[in-house]
Amino acid sequence: MAVATLRTLATQAIIVACVVGSAIATKEFGQRPMPLAAVRMPAPSPIWLVSAEAAPAAVPDVAESSIDVADDASDFPPDVAIYARDPAVRWFNGRPVRPARELWMEVTAYSPDWRSCGVFADGLTATLHSVETNGHALVAADPTMLPYGTMLTVPGYDQDRIVPVLDCGSAIKGRRLDVLFPTHEEARKWGRQRLLVIVWEYADGLPAENPRAVR
Repeated sequence: MAVATLRTLATQAIIVACVVGSAIATKEFGQRPMPLAAVRMPAPSPIWLVSAEAAPAAVPDVAESSIDVADDASDFPPDVAIYARDPAVRWFNGRPVRPARELWMEVTAYSPDWRSCGVFADGLTATLHSVETNGHALVAADPTMLPYGTMLTVPGYDQDRIVPVLDCGSAIKGRRLDVLFPTHEEARKWGRQRLLVIVWEYADGLPAENPRAVR
């Protein structure tokens, strides 16, 4: 009798332990939502997007291009579609950019010849880029305020396209800009203007390229 009683008690203890363990497991795992795997968007690869009506035969070293805001972004590659619906996004040098801030600047103009550059008229900017980079559309700025490589739109200059800061000047300090024109005569026509300039930043989260690299 004693042996049978002990076996019965042991069996009941095992059953109780299983029930309690099942209840604990249900509380710990059954009622808590399972973690979802992190969804990561692929890093956008540099893609040149040039409008069909203005597609150049050869893509320049530094250039801006644009795409229309799309209702259906499925026609774009995956790394482009995430930006296709944002009307603020534009494209520069094959990468998406967005407005970062605005600055009131005094904007003058210069040409790459000796009348503007004096002894430094060697056909190269301070960052060792050719003055023909981006079709002669680039800007000289105070690098302590707008570092080399900064992207700007200057109202009325280069059809309001984005242009890079690739040069500097002895008189260009603080809130001063000098926009480049191919000839001295074109630079003189620009004169001196106070303009609200837009500063752009890359929207893809990737670091900017080295602005001093010779292209």
